[in-house]
Amino acid sequence: MIKANTPTIRNAKSEQPIKTAVSEAEPSSSAGQRKSTAAGAKPAPANAQRPSKQDRVLDLLRRKEGATVSAIMKATGWQQHSVRGFLAGVVRKKLKLRLTSRDDDNGKRIYRIASSKPPKTDVRAAR
Repeated sequence: MIKANTPTIRNAKSEQPIKTAVSEAEPSSSAGQRKSTAAGAKPAPANAQRPSKQDRVLDLLRRKEGATVSAIMKATGWQQHSVRGFLAGVVRKKLKLRLTSRDDDNGKRIYRIASSKPPKTDVRAAR
């Protein structure tokens, strides 16, 4: 159906109006109406974010069992050298977290963030 106030576009060759169809049944997207969500479902808040890769890696490292380099690679999509660089540069140096590692039974190294830092020794007290 053509609305009465719709401008008419003319074909340059035949000078006949070109009909443009505008559906009255569906409101346009600029009408400000939102699509309804499923019953009881709330839309995600605009400021909600999924965890960053750094957050995911730190969560893996804080687990009791720790994480291997291959597990971190799988969780982030990073390459092996990127994981090792993250562990040294971000975890140890930037965040100053105590990162421990050990070998498991299969020969793989397991990294873990220790729960607390070791106490600092007073140089004057040691004399």
